[in-house]
Amino acid sequence: MAGSSGGTSSDGRKKARIEIIPLIDVIFFLLATFILFTLSLNTPQGVPVVLPQTDSGEPRDTGGTATVSVTEAGGLAWDKEFISLDEFLNRLKAFYVAKGPEGRILINGDENAPFSQAVYVFDQARIQGFKKIFIETQVRPPSR
Repeated sequence: MAGSSGGTSSDGRKKARIEIIPLIDVIFFLLATFILFTLSLNTPQGVPVVLPQTDSGEPRDTGGTATVSVTEAGGLAWDKEFISLDEFLNRLKAFYVAKGPEGRILINGDENAPFSQAVYVFDQARIQGFKKIFIETQVRPPSR
């Protein structure tokens, strides 16, 4: 091998080398991105409230869902934006136009919110024509 140096062949051309270190960096970046994206799939869509606790429950599916939050003071929020009653009705109509009767309404109410406000949201969604209206709860931890 006289005359050949580190990365060249005997005829003077450079040999192709695949560097694995940058590939590992890319793979770790993609893995971290995937994990963060997966964790963000089940984040609450409404404003922060203390959910009522129940003994049963099912995981929620937020795809095609509008979250209406009822706060402890009786205020309403559409997804994460506080709105008035008139704005609630306008957004409900617009959501019905976009999704039809199969659109999902998720009522995310604080456990101390006025019951009449949650009933109002439920009733207006039914009047508009929605068939899938859900109330979000938190499953009570098993007692010891």
